[in-house]
Parts: sequence; structure tokens; C-alpha cells
Amino acid sequence: MSSLTAALYSALIVYLGGWFLGQWTGNFSLLLFILTLVTLLYWLAERFRFKPAREAAAAHLEQQDAARRAGLAQMGIAKVDGNVQEAKSRLLMQPWWLDWTAGLFPVILIVFILRSFLFEPFKIPSGSMIPTLLVGDLILVNKFHYGVRLPVINKKIIANNDPKRGDVMVFRYPVDPRQDYIKRVVGIPGDEISYFNQSLSINGQKVPTVAKGDFYDEDSLRYSPQFSEKLGTVEHQILVDPRRQAYYGPDPKSFPMHENCRYSAEGVTCKVPPGHYFMMGDNRDNSQDSRYWGFVPDENIVGRAFFVWMNFGNLGRIGPFH
Repeated sequence: MSSLTAALYSALIVYLGGWFLGQWTGNFSLLLFILTLVTLLYWLAERFRFKPAREAAAAHLEQQDAARRAGLAQMGIAKVDGNVQEAKSRLLMQPWWLDWTAGLFPVILIVFILRSFLFEPFKIPSGSMIPTLLVGDLILVNKFHYGVRLPVINKKIIANNDPKRGDVMVFRYPVDPRQDYIKRVVGIPGDEISYFNQSLSINGQKVPTVAKGDFYDEDSLRYSPQFSEKLGTVEHQILVDPRRQAYYGPDPKSFPMHENCRYSAEGVTCKVPPGHYFMMGDNRDNSQDSRYWGFVPDENIVGRAFFVWMNFGNLGRIGPFH
């Protein structure tokens, strides 16, 4: 078993190393699920086989020692050298391969349950949600707000709230579901979304914006015009830079249900199909979103982002956001 455990740990190190070096895309949910199953098997084996076997061996050793002392006592020898307790402690001790598998099962199980059904941490990798979220923000995502989903396969088993306009949502990237993206919900099923000349309209009604002065981006070391925008009941800040007009081109990239969208050099109009959502980044001129790769299906939803729990470069970022 020690050789098998060493081989499993070696495979885990290789997988994590390749993931870290960018040799392949990792799936943490699947990895955590596998670790939970493997450590559960070791935990069951420890509880029902290995631990009883060690306890039986320790009891047998004590019986042998007691029998030896009784025999010596009959011969008139009262003082007997040797202490069986140290040997007993060694027999009862977990070997390393059980300590690092069965011993970790309760911790991994708790992490798996919390991450799968309650809250999951994410790190913001890009500036597409500036000024709401900055690069390096560590955020929490509510996994049950939009319904309870089975881990790994992400199948909804219990419905809860539907996504609303203005929600900041984490979802599986439709082009590559192995990646998680974060954007703001702009269009819900049935909405007609238009974005022309950097102006957003929903169902023919222009979404009003109010200028809020310039925003200074410490990463790019430049100022960008900042506006306040209200989607549904959520008021938030966006960046729109007139100097950086988006170009969609005459032949946009094809995606599922792309026939629901009409493109021109000035912008795009899309009719959101049932069971899908139209997502946009708050950094409107620096965001690859539904304008480019299409709609997000309900089955791709991960959860609702709501709280920055850490930013090591700026502790003032900690707190809820809209």
C-alpha cells in the first residue's frame, strides 16, 4: 500500500506541476472530487481493516507479555525486565501512507462540500471587470444563490433564484467550459440587447449613464472615463473610453444561436434565447464577452459573486461589491 500511495502522490504532483506550468488546463472540481473518493477509500480501509488489525496485534502482544510474566511469577521470579508499552505504541501508530490519506479525508470532505454547495473562492485574473473588480482581487462566489448543482457535472438539482440584470456572475466559458469567467448579467431570456457606439440599450430603452470623472488604472497607468450605470436595481460603475471604439467586423465569429445577433461596424444587437444570458464586462472597451462569443447557457452558471475577501496589494478592497 505504501508503494501505491507513493505512486498516487507522484501522479498528483505531476498533474499539479503541469497545470502550474501551463502544459494543460486543470479541473479543480474534478480533482477535489477524486481526492475525496480516494481518501474515503483509505479512511474506510483504515477504520474497518487496518486499525482493527493493529489493535488486534497490540492486544496479542499484551496477552503474550502477560502470559510470560505469569509463567515467570510461577517460577518465583517477580521482577521482569522489559516494557511492552513502547512496542504496543509502535504497533498502534498509523503508517505515513494512512496518515496522509485517511487522515486527510475529513478535511478534504469539508472543503469539497463547502466549495461545491456553499461558497467558492476565485481570483480575478484580468481587467475586464474594472472598476468593480481589480486584477488580484480574491472573491467569494455564492454557489447556491442560483440553485444547487451537482459538483463536476454542474447539473442543477434544486432551483433557487434566477439571474437578474446587474448580477455579477461566474460561469463556465462557453467556448472552453474548463475555464471560469466572470462578467455582469446584462440580458436575461427574451431581452433584446443593443450595444451601438458604446451605448447600451435593453428592449429598445437606452440604459442611462452618469459621468463620474476619470478612473486611474494602476496597472495600465492611465486614466479612463468612468460612468455610473443602473441595471435593474443594481447601480454600478463602468469604464467607457471614446478613444477605443470596439470593432466587431463584418463576419463575427460563429457561436451557438449566432443567428439571434446582427452585427455592424458600429455594434451588435442580440435577442437572448430561452435559458441563456447575455454577459458584459464593466470595462466595456477591454472585455471579451457575449458581444464576441455569444450567450451563456443556464447549465454553465457557477454562482453569484458578491464579496472581495482579500487583495494583498490593497486591503481596502475587502468587502461586498455590486
